[in-house]
Amino acid sequence: MSVSLMRAPYLDPVADALLVANPTPRKALFLDRDGVININHGYVHASEQTDWVPGIFELVAKAHARSYLPVIITNQAGIGRGLYDEVAFLGYTAWMHAQFAARGTPLLATYWCPHHPAEGLGDYRVACQCRKPQPGMLLAAIDRFDIDPARSLMIGDKQGDLDAAAAAGVPARLLREQDWGAGLAGMLDLSA
Repeated sequence: MSVSLMRAPYLDPVADALLVANPTPRKALFLDRDGVININHGYVHASEQTDWVPGIFELVAKAHARSYLPVIITNQAGIGRGLYDEVAFLGYTAWMHAQFAARGTPLLATYWCPHHPAEGLGDYRVACQCRKPQPGMLLAAIDRFDIDPARSLMIGDKQGDLDAAAAAGVPARLLREQDWGAGLAGMLDLSA
């Protein structure tokens, strides 16, 4: 993978404090975004489009209580397709992080891939190693934050999320709509 293709992650303003509070090797709760954190209405990139998946804040609170660092891993082909730009995405990501922080459940970082191998426009049309089901975003987070993949967990709503996790050595769970609410909040219990 060309290093230049991988975008820098959005780091939460409290990222350093979260890292200091969690000794290495660390555990992470990797979360897909659309369909796991927010209801997937299709290319969500503004606060007024956001409906939270029931149970997400309880899950992240439980992750913090068990010393898991919450990290978002998200494909954002809407950027590559020209539906919104990177600046809009990063603004929305900052807003989303603030919503979690306001509930006492801060996120560590958001890793994101703007590419699409077939539908991307211009330089965004590329078969990269960061777009799930490739493991590039997970591997970058594991390396940067000294995360033990075997002690971590990925929750996604698509097979590509699970495939990326498997390729990175991270156990994974598939979230279905019937698991929203208490089922989502209990997914961390299944990893024990």
